[in-house]
Amino acid sequence: MEAGLKDKISLVTGGGSGIGEACVRLLHASGAKIVIADVNENAAIRLADELGENAAAVQVDIASGESCQAMVDTTLKTFGRLDIAINNAGVTSIHSPITQLPLEEWRRVMAVNLDGQFLCLKAEMPAMAASGGGAIVNMASVMASVAVAGASAYVASKHAVVGLTKAAALEGAPQGIRVNALGPGYVETPLLQKASRDRLDEIASMHALGRIAHPSEIAAAAAFLISPAASFITGTYYPVDGGYLAR
Repeated sequence: MEAGLKDKISLVTGGGSGIGEACVRLLHASGAKIVIADVNENAAIRLADELGENAAAVQVDIASGESCQAMVDTTLKTFGRLDIAINNAGVTSIHSPITQLPLEEWRRVMAVNLDGQFLCLKAEMPAMAASGGGAIVNMASVMASVAVAGASAYVASKHAVVGLTKAAALEGAPQGIRVNALGPGYVETPLLQKASRDRLDEIASMHALGRIAHPSEIAAAAAFLISPAASFITGTYYPVDGGYLAR
């Protein structure tokens, strides 16, 4: 897999922390040239400076088409083409029943989690087509297959990402572009680490493996899907959930 990623021009949104940072580190260690895109410009710059050669940072608001296009344009200006994209950036939602969920909150989640994925694809796919193809991973969730009460906006957005991924895969295939969605279970992130010990134990017990994922485990699955080892895989939803969906 590492040989297959060497010198590939890669773009990761939400790359400054969490799963995105783990993806950046793995791709860079595998020899890829990487653009770290994040709404938190300082986080992206910090990581790019740490990685040094073959890493660049760019600020992006994926809810803005202009910002997504500028992100891709910066990638092309810096490295000359685009081979790989991991569209990882996303937001969670407040916990609320549908009857009490403000429309503004619904639209905020959709603007990032769904519109943002669409706008990234809209900018990325022409750039990949121009260089002969590529591979894209859209970050979904186990909540793209199931649901929990009180998370309607997040659940709906992640279900929609899978449908968008399938449509993009069909459109990208004639141009040599593969598009897949990844479905992480619960992952060790700064947000989850704020939960109580009892809550963390409860979440861990939802997974057949009895634990929460490390970001590097999600990054490894993403790296597989964008590698030549997955050359006949497109239009799929690929859970990486420790058995969450098996229950």
